[in-house]
Amino acid sequence: MKKIFTSVYLILILLFLYLPILTLMVFSFNESKSMFRWTGVSLKWYREMFRDSQMLSAIFNTFSIALVSAAVATVIGTLASIGILAMRKKTQNVIMGLNNIPLLNADIVTGISLMLTFIAFGFYLNWGTVLLAHITFSIPYVILSVMPKLKQVGPASYEAAQDLGASPAYAFWRVVIPEIRSGIVTGFLLSFTMSVDDFVVTHFTRGAGINTISTLIYSQVKVGIRPTLFALSTVIFVIVLIVLTIANVASDRGAEEDDFFYEVAQG
Repeated sequence: MKKIFTSVYLILILLFLYLPILTLMVFSFNESKSMFRWTGVSLKWYREMFRDSQMLSAIFNTFSIALVSAAVATVIGTLASIGILAMRKKTQNVIMGLNNIPLLNADIVTGISLMLTFIAFGFYLNWGTVLLAHITFSIPYVILSVMPKLKQVGPASYEAAQDLGASPAYAFWRVVIPEIRSGIVTGFLLSFTMSVDDFVVTHFTRGAGINTISTLIYSQVKVGIRPTLFALSTVIFVIVLIVLTIANVASDRGAEEDDFFYEVAQG
């Protein structure tokens, strides 16, 4: 009875999460504009989407900002994590407490404060300010992903590699990085997802003429939902699904390689 209840509960949760997405994907192939009338299968709205220069620009802005901000935030966050780990325990607690504030802070406060900061320092709000804003709010996620892995590894492996003659740089790249790779990948994926998903911070830091997918959808919803948005949402969902699948496969292969080398080392 317990297994049946658990299975039914899991199915209901999955339906609640994914049924709206599946409905949206199905209607992206509907020839009609109406969500209440099915007139046949068509790729009409996908063709319309790829002909819409404004939408293509929003797609480019969204994914270019997400990729660059995630990459930069991952590098900064990883180096920051290594630096924090070398601090005293009390200092670590203070820094980690400060790191958690942006995560708990309301998005609208973060967005307005960044906008005012850019204006105060004479920055013209554009693609670059959105990028800087996304890097700023992504770094804490990377630190939270990498820190636990660094604490698991500890300094022993790094020091052992140096004792065996490895240079500090070689020991870092060949010993430390492989051990914390899963945390780095997780931090990158979190940063990428948060950037693609963000609306509030982007809205306040983008300036005139710069749109991402979220701000474009917001502006179009006010005048009526177009079926091209269904097609766009479907494309985004498929891309994110592919990225996550590739990342999980790569992470599993990396874990298998680490286990193999560990077994070889143990003899």
